[in-house]
Amino acid sequence: MTQAQEHSASQTLSDFKDVVNMTPARLERWLETEDSKTVGFKGSSGGESVGHRSGRRIVRLLRKKMEDLTQGDLAHMRKVVGYVKRHLAQRPSGAVRDTPWRYSLMNWGHDPVGR
Repeated sequence: MTQAQEHSASQTLSDFKDVVNMTPARLERWLETEDSKTVGFKGSSGGESVGHRSGRRIVRLLRKKMEDLTQGDLAHMRKVVGYVKRHLAQRPSGAVRDTPWRYSLMNWGHDPVGR
C-alpha cells in the first residue's frame, strides 16, 4: 500500500468509527430483532434489506484489524459513512426513538439516540 493509500485507509477508518456508534455485540443483537428486519429497501426479491445485509458486514468490519482490511472493506466503510450522514440530514421532527428512520440507521451501525 502506498503512503497515499495508507492515509486514505486511515481517514476512511476514522470516518467509519465516527459514524458507527454501536458495538459489534449490540449491532448483532439489534439485527436479530423484528424491528431491524422490517425496515429498509428490499429490492425486487423482498428478502433481506440492503441495510440489514450491510449491518452484518459492519459487525465483521468492526472486528477486523486495520491491516487486514481489503479495498472492498474500505469501499463498504465509505458507503456506510455516506449513508449515515445522508440519513442523519433527513431527521424527522419530533421523537425518533421508535421510528423506521432510527431503525434504518441502526441497521447501518448508528443509533441516533445513543445507547
